[in-house]
Formats: sequence, C-alpha cells, structure tokens
Amino acid sequence: MFRNPLVAVLHFFVYAGFVIINLEILEIMIDGLAGTHRIFAPVLGPVYPVLIGCFEILAVLVAVSCAIFLIRRNILKLKRFISHDLDGWPRSDANYILITEIVLMLLFLTMNTADGVLQSRGAAHYTETGSFWVTGMFQPLFEGFSDSTLVGIERGAWWLHILGILAFLNYLPWSKHLHIILAFPNAYFARLEPNGKMENMPAIQQEVLYAMQPELAPTDASAAEVPKFGAKDVQDLTWKNLLDAFSCTECGRCSAACPATQTGKALSPRLIMMKTRDRAEAAGRGEADKTLLRDYITEEELRACTSCGACVQECPVSINPLDIIFQMRRHLVMEESSAPQEWTLMFSNIENNMAPWKSSPDERDAWIHA
Repeated sequence: MFRNPLVAVLHFFVYAGFVIINLEILEIMIDGLAGTHRIFAPVLGPVYPVLIGCFEILAVLVAVSCAIFLIRRNILKLKRFISHDLDGWPRSDANYILITEIVLMLLFLTMNTADGVLQSRGAAHYTETGSFWVTGMFQPLFEGFSDSTLVGIERGAWWLHILGILAFLNYLPWSKHLHIILAFPNAYFARLEPNGKMENMPAIQQEVLYAMQPELAPTDASAAEVPKFGAKDVQDLTWKNLLDAFSCTECGRCSAACPATQTGKALSPRLIMMKTRDRAEAAGRGEADKTLLRDYITEEELRACTSCGACVQECPVSINPLDIIFQMRRHLVMEESSAPQEWTLMFSNIENNMAPWKSSPDERDAWIHA
C-alpha cells in the first residue's frame, strides 16, 4: 500500500483513529454506567486535555481522509471502484461506512465543543479540564446557546456517538470492513515462500515414487487411501483460503494488476475472493445444493488465469487468490478430466515427449540441419 504514499497515509490516519479514538469510548461507557463525567480527568490531571487534544486532531484527520475516499469513489470514480465487481451492495457498503465514520467523528467534536462551553460557564456536572486543541476554536459558535440547549447538544451527541459505535461493531461482521480485525492475523499467517512457488501435491509425489520404485507400493489395495485432488467447494479449501476470503478489503488492487482482467477476460481476482466468501456464508447457512465451482465461480474464470501472481503481489493484506484458483483448476483437470483441448495436447506431449511440443526428443535438434 505504501507504494502510493498518499493513500497509505490516509489509511493510516483512519486506522489509527479507529484504534486510538476508541480508547475514549472506554471513558464514555464508564461515565454512562456510573453516572460520572470525564472520570479519567482527575486521575490523569494535566495529561488529560493533551490526550483529548490528540484524539480531536485524529478525529479531524479521519473525517478528512474519509471525505477524500468518498471523492475518489464517487466523483473521481477510479476504475477499480466503478468495476461491475462492486455492483449492488458492495459499493453501497463502502460508502455507508465512510459516511458513518465522518458522522461519528463530527459527533465526537460537537460533544467536546458543547462540553467546553459548559465547562467555561461552570455548569454543574461538567468537570473543568481546560480548552481542547481543536474544539476550543469552535466554542464561540456555541456561546449564544443557553445552558439547557448546550446540555441537550452535548448529551445528544454523546448518545448518538456511543450508539453509532455499538451499531458499527454489530454491523462489522456483515461488512467488508471485517478486514479491520482480520487483516493482522491474515498477514501473520501469510506464506513466506516466493509468490510464484506452487505447492506440490504429496499424493502425486507418492504415486510417482511408487511408479519408479514399485516395491514401496502398498500390497493391500484397501489400505491405499484414494486421494482427493483440488477443491470443488469451500469445504475442500484450507482454513487460510477462507481467512483470505473474509479478510478481503474489496479494494480491487488485485484486479487492477491482473492481465486477464485488464484484457477483458472473465476473471477478476477480487470477485474470486468475494464469491468464495459468499459461498462460505451460504454453506454455513446449510445451502447444500450448490458448490463453489460452477455455481459461483465458472470454469471460464479459472482458465483465464495466467498464474503470474500479480494479484498476490498487490494485495495489501497478504491475500492469495491464486491458491484458490490453483486448487479449483486441479479439481477440474484431475478429478473431472476437464481441460481445454490445447491443455490436453500439452499434457500428452509432456508425458510422451518430455516437452510441451509434439516432436520427439530425438528430433529437437533437427532444425540445425534443415
């Protein structure tokens, strides 16, 4: 992500704001339960207004960053944000979250502005903390209101802010913004091997070994477990594949870098992850009459992949769409013997001629004498 410094810094502001400003929620909830007001102020003393001032600066940065993200999505209309991948709810989901974050930050700042004016008037229940760094500049706008009006504004903003935060936390598991929680474990469990390295299948390696050393093959046919190749449905994928799907930010960097997507093919790595997540949720609800292969992801999408690994390289949260594509293609070829004619011819040539071409190894240097 930091290859684009502006976007990286804006994301840093939003995430830092999400984590740090929510520390203030702890005080807000204690105040609500205990009937106190700014319970940490007497404990922290002169440090308290400094912390709140930092929170306010972060709140402004979060609001500005979210506004810029909305402009990029809806006015500048960057190509990866207007893709048909996001038609319907996914596009609305991103906009709703950005608007909600802006509203929550404005409520936080409004609450502090009204609170600061009430403190300056010596209103009961409002602990004196001194003027805050950002909202102190806007207090003159509220000076004309009566104490009762200011209390109503401050309490209203307090309630809307805390209810908004709690509603957001309940909405989070249903939104693409679940990546706020899952991005870190997903990056931690990412593969450390080079992106282009493919995972070998132990069962195939074992069959090759048996072919070359028949004496090692099990004599009891019933003892030999029939291996299952590739993946047809989400139950065949690994837990890391599913974690990838639920960590997807739907940012579209993978599809923007994908040569298949950019040349008009059916494949979109972003959509592969979104469809995998949709199928996992459907399977969790007991939907057994469909499978990930064909009902969600088509053969055309899988065969359009060039295996270049650009999608893996570009993902900011270490998602690997390529592994899911590999596993589903393995199922098609090795379980269903389903492959384009060109692939089948290549497989046959490799098996018989030890090269993708039709000529035998003895004739490879024939062109020299032509």
